Parts: sequence; C-alpha cells; structure tokens
Amino acid sequence: MIATILRQAPRDRRAGIAAWRQISDILAQRGNQLSDDDVRRALHALVVLRPQVPEKVRRDCALAIARHGRFAPLVAFYANDVPAVSAAMLQRARLPEADWLAVLPATAATARSILAGRSDLPENVRRALESLGAGSVALPQPATAVETAADELPVAAAPSAEPVRVADSAPSQISELVRRIDRFQSARARPAPRKASNGFLFETGPDGLIRWVEGVPRGAAVGLSIADAAFGGEPGADGAAAGAFRQRAEIVNARMMLEGAAAEAGEWRFSALPWFDPATGQFRGYRGSARRPQPSEMPYGRPAVTESGDSIRQLIHELRSPLNAISGFAQIISGQMFGPVSASYRAMAEAIVADAAAIQSIIDDLDTAARTPQVPPAASLAETADLGVVMTQVESDLGAVLADQRVDLSISRVGGPFLAQVGDANSRRMIGRLLTALVDISEPGAALVGQLVIEPGHDDMLQLRIVRPLAIRFATAADLLDPGFSPEGEAPGAAVLSLGFSLRLVDSLARGAGGRLDIGHNALTLHLPSANPSTDKERGIQQGE
Repeated sequence: MIATILRQAPRDRRAGIAAWRQISDILAQRGNQLSDDDVRRALHALVVLRPQVPEKVRRDCALAIARHGRFAPLVAFYANDVPAVSAAMLQRARLPEADWLAVLPATAATARSILAGRSDLPENVRRALESLGAGSVALPQPATAVETAADELPVAAAPSAEPVRVADSAPSQISELVRRIDRFQSARARPAPRKASNGFLFETGPDGLIRWVEGVPRGAAVGLSIADAAFGGEPGADGAAAGAFRQRAEIVNARMMLEGAAAEAGEWRFSALPWFDPATGQFRGYRGSARRPQPSEMPYGRPAVTESGDSIRQLIHELRSPLNAISGFAQIISGQMFGPVSASYRAMAEAIVADAAAIQSIIDDLDTAARTPQVPPAASLAETADLGVVMTQVESDLGAVLADQRVDLSISRVGGPFLAQVGDANSRRMIGRLLTALVDISEPGAALVGQLVIEPGHDDMLQLRIVRPLAIRFATAADLLDPGFSPEGEAPGAAVLSLGFSLRLVDSLARGAGGRLDIGHNALTLHLPSANPSTDKERGIQQGE
C-alpha cells in the first residue's frame, strides 16, 4: 500500500495533504514492518510534501499518531519540525528506551527542551538529555495544563479505536449538556466579572516564531508566528503585526490569540521591538510583552470573556455533522441510488432515516435552548399565531404517538379567539414539546386532559392548562425541572430527552415571547401574551372609566 501511495504524485495541495496523512499513518502503525527502502522513500516523500502542508495540519497529524505510533524514525522526523508540531509529537510519543536514546542525537535543542519537561521518560533517557544540555533550557510545565491543551486541540486525523455507544452514554451526556446550558443562561443574565490584568514576556527568532516565553505555559505560545496573520480565531497574531514584521518595524498593541487553559486562552495585546546582533547588525527577531486588552480596546458588543454558549453550539455542530452523513447514506440505500437493495436493507435504512430525523429534532431543541433570549425581541412581538389552529395541528402530529402509547388527549377550548403574540413556529414547538413530554410519561390507557382559555381580566394572557399525569401528580416543581428526574427512577419510557429538559425548554421559549410556564399543584399552565383585538378595546374602556 505504501508503494502505491508513493507512486502517485499529488496533483494539487489537497492531494498533497491527503498523501501526508496517509504516509504518516502507515509509518506510525506499520513502520517496523516495512523494508528499509520503503521507509527511506516514505520519509523523503514527507520531506518533499512538508512545504505544501499547513502547520496546523502537521500538528493535528502529530497529535493523532503520537499515542499509537511506535516508529522511532517518524518521531525523529516530526521532532525536527517547527516547535508547535514538534511539541505535539514529543509531549505524547511513547518509545522504548533504546529508541529514545537513538532519537536524541538527531534532535535539535528545542526538541530536547520539550522532552526535558516530561516526567515519564526512563532514567537513562533523562541522563542522556542532561548530558546534552537539555535540562538547562527546559521550563517546568504542569501536567494538568498539558492534558488540558491536548484535550482542547482538534484531532481530526485520529481514527476511532472502537464505535461510540450513544445509547449507553446519552442520558448522562444530555443531563450534563442541560446543566451547561443552565450555567450559560445564568452567566449571560449577569455581567461577567473583570479578571485581574496579567501578561507575559516573549522572544522570537528571525523567522518570527516565538521561541521563549515567561508568564504563561510554553505550550500556549511557543511555536506561534508573528510573521503571518492568523484568521478565523486561530492562534497567532493579526495582520498589523505581520506587516510590521516584514518592515522590521516596532509593533504596538497588536492582537494575539492563544489556546490552552482559561488562564492563558483568548485575546491578548502585545508590543515588541526588533533586535539585531551588536557585532554584525544581523536581524535576530523580536522581543516584547503581552497583556490582556482593556475594555475600551474590545470591539463594541464583544464580551470580555468567551461565553460557554460558543462551546455548546460547537458541540451541537459536532453532533450534526456525523448525523447528516449517516442520514444521507441511509437515504442513498433506501432510494437504491447505487443499485438494487434487498427489502430488509431498505427497511433498515428507512428506520435509520426516521431515527436520524428524530435526533435532528432533539439537536434543534438543544440549539434553541442555548440561543433563546430571556427578553423577547421587538420583532417577535409583531408576530401572531392562532393557538386554536396550532393546537389542532399538534394534535394531528401526535396522532401516531398517542396511538402507540395508548393515551387519550382531550384539550377543550373555552372562549376565543386564541390569538397570541408569538410566532407560529415557536408556538407549535412550545405546545408540541410540552404535550409530547407529558404523553411520554403517561401510563397506557390514561387520559391527558387540558383546557385552552383566555382570561383578559387576569393578566391578558392566553393559558393552556394541562392536568398533571398520574406519574407526576405529587412531584415538586424542583423535581420536575431537574434534568435527571424520572418518575420511574430511570429514563422515562422512550423519551430521549428528560421531562426536566423539555419543561425548561418550553419555559425558556415562553419567556422569550413574553410568557412563562407555571407548575401548579394540579396542572401545568403555559401563559402566552394575548393578541386579541377585543382585549385592547376592553382595556381602553376600563382606563376611560
């Protein structure tokens, strides 16, 4: 297989990156089984491809193969890359003692400095490092910081060792996700506290790569370049710093982004001066300092700290991508787009498509819970929906679920009309999610009873009252809102999301529209602001009197 890859010359940059990943993975897993000639040709191919492969891709590959790679020549090759790539490999690689002793003479001082910061190397390897002078240039690095940085770096090239069992881990993961959404919502409701100002010193080489830092962990800054602009939130410096570097000019209050733990991650402002060799006048790099930006230096509307909602939305994106791929392949099979398929496989594919659609609805609910504002926007106040019509649509949508659960749903209308100041889609989602959650916990043969009423004299709200099902008749409001609560002590019935999450989602959507969800002793009541014209006329008459 390695010979086949080496015979094919990459046509463009994308093909070169793919070849880099394939050759690296083959050497990491089967390098010890290849002939010396194949190994030499493979390493030569990596040398030729390296200028075409971005540093981030090389770093991701190093992270992916460092744990399972046991091939010393490949470790030595990555060790002599730029510091960021070298650190990704050397901080995690596992080699026998004899291989480490063979690799050390072929490594540069920066690579030996990274190895000197490890505490898990054999004693003979540590003595060899000290004899080479690596110990004097290594700075201590906490193990927790290294592991945190490793966890936060994307490992796109790493193949999964075994399939993820979603069914076993879904309840605990969803409960944890709900708690993270709660923390995000509460943190967004109050102003974030200002952090104490701190900073760090750094020095670059003539190539613009940071080679020395003091004040933050080395892994957060060493290897970053101020000579090239970083875009899209990637770690690195902005275009102003890159332009000044090309002119060998002073850099003043340029922007820099770092990755890592909370203490060092995020946006910084740095200033630096070029320095030259006193004897020859040769440019040697930049020396500077960095600090956290002042509030006045942040763009208007940008929070001083990154909100946890970004990580929640990133997680939702990570869930959607594989789900769309699974659903797409299942649709190809069920539609027989590549040829005839047996009936059993088509039935299985159609079931997968249906399950994927249900999971997609759940992901949309999670996304909505993370994004829903607590104050209704002005645009939503201009939208109206007829809750009577929405209720009829929801009852029709739930027909199959009601038949499967053998639950009778009876919602009577008292008065009318039932115009509400909420969008049609939002009202349908609120009522649908509320009724679905209550049907899921209802016993077979039970009746779910409720009323849709309007009480203009109360608080000018439309009210959907649902009598509590028997399973939650005596549960407290705190229990019902707990993501981990279940009437049976386990996940209720076939419900994928807990009752607590569903109720919190409905309440969040209602508050975003100016309403609320009340949990009473006998019933759950959804309040939505009325948009009935008669209500405004009656209010005007009362004010005139």
